[in-house]
Amino acid sequence: MPVRPRFLDIHIVQSVPFANLNRDDTNSVKTVLYGAKLRTRVSSQCWKRAARVEFERITGNSTLRTRRICEAVTRELVERGWALGQAERAGAHIAASVGKFELEQREEGQRKTAVPNHVITNAMIYVPRAAVTELADLAEEHRETLETAKDITKNGDAKASVLPKDAVDAILRSRNDVINLFGRMLAEIDRAGVDGAVQVAHAMTTHEADADLDYFTAVDDLTTAWQDATGSAHMGHAEFSAGTFYRYATVDLDELTRNLAAHGSPADVEEVLTGFLTAFTLAVPAAKKNSTAPHTLPHLVHLAVRGDRPVSFAAAFEQPVRPGSHGGNAAPAVDALAEYAAAAGSFLGTPHLISRGWTSPEVKDLPDTLGTRFDSLDALISDAVSHTVTADHEDSAA
Repeated sequence: MPVRPRFLDIHIVQSVPFANLNRDDTNSVKTVLYGAKLRTRVSSQCWKRAARVEFERITGNSTLRTRRICEAVTRELVERGWALGQAERAGAHIAASVGKFELEQREEGQRKTAVPNHVITNAMIYVPRAAVTELADLAEEHRETLETAKDITKNGDAKASVLPKDAVDAILRSRNDVINLFGRMLAEIDRAGVDGAVQVAHAMTTHEADADLDYFTAVDDLTTAWQDATGSAHMGHAEFSAGTFYRYATVDLDELTRNLAAHGSPADVEEVLTGFLTAFTLAVPAAKKNSTAPHTLPHLVHLAVRGDRPVSFAAAFEQPVRPGSHGGNAAPAVDALAEYAAAAGSFLGTPHLISRGWTSPEVKDLPDTLGTRFDSLDALISDAVSHTVTADHEDSAA
C-alpha cells in the first residue's frame, strides 16, 4: 500500500551578514541559549510575517490584520461619495458589531473628544482585504438605518450596533489562501478560527553568536558648512549580529487540504504550496533593511515529503558548529545537517520518506541522505510539490 503524504518539511541554512532582523523590546538582538551556548535568534512570528507578505505578493491574495476595521470601512464609504460624518457612523457601528471595542481619545484643541472614526476593536481582525468592500456594501444596504442611528460615543459591545451581527460575522468569517495557510485566531466571532497548516520554528544560528554594538553619529550639514564646526549633532548605538541560521517549517498537508475544501478555494494544493515554498525560502525580514540590506540567498534548501510525522533537524546544532580551517560556518552547518539527516533516517527508517531533494547556489555535492540535487529552486519545489498530491487529497478537496 503506497504511503500517503502528510507533511512537507522545509530545512534552510542561510548566512546573514551584519544585521538585526528581529529586535526585542529594548531594540536588542533576540537570542536563545541552546546547547549551553548563546545564539542569535529570529522569532517564528517575524520570519512568518515576512513569508506571508511575500506570499501575498506572489499570489495576489491579500489580507488585512487590524484593530481599525472601522477606519478602513469609513475610507471606503467616503470614496463612494458618502459624507464623512455618515461614513464614520457606519464604520463605528460595524466595529461595534464585532464585539467589545473602545474609543481612542485624541486631542482636539484643548479637550479630548471621542471621535467615531477612532472606534477600535479590542481584538485584531484578520480578514481578506476584500472583506472591507463587503462590509461597505453591507453599510450601503442599511444606509437608511444608519442615517437615523446614534453615533457610537462610549465604550461598549455589539449591542451598540444597529447592523445585523450575523451579516457582519459572516463577512468576518471569510478567508482566502493566506488564512488557509497561516490560520486565524478570532475568538470574538463564532466559527471564525482557522487552524493553520503551516508550522514555523524560531530560526537560530548554528553556532555560538554574540551581538555587536554599532556606535554611530549624525553630522549637521549646515553647522559644518557655515560655522566650520566639528562634532556631531546626534550620537547613538544599536545592536547587530551576524551568523548562519538554521530555518525550519513544515506544512500539514491534510490540514491545508481541509482548509481549502472548507473555503471552496479555486486554488489547488499544488498552487498554494508552490507559492508558500517560494515565499518562505526567499523572504527576509525587513527590520533595519535600509541600514543593513541583509538580502542574502539561502546556502542550502532541503525539502522532504513525509508520510509519518514532521522532523526538525535543529538537534543537529545542539552542539554548535565550528568554522572550517579557512573560516565560515555555512559549510560545517550543511555537513552537520546532512549527518543528522542520515541519523534520523536510520532511526525512523525511510519507508515514510516519499520525496527528498535539495538545491544550493554554491554546494555541488552532498551525501544522498538529503536526496536528489536540483539545479534550481523552482525545480526543487516543483518536484516536492508533485509528490504531495494523492488521490486521497484530491478526493477530500472535492
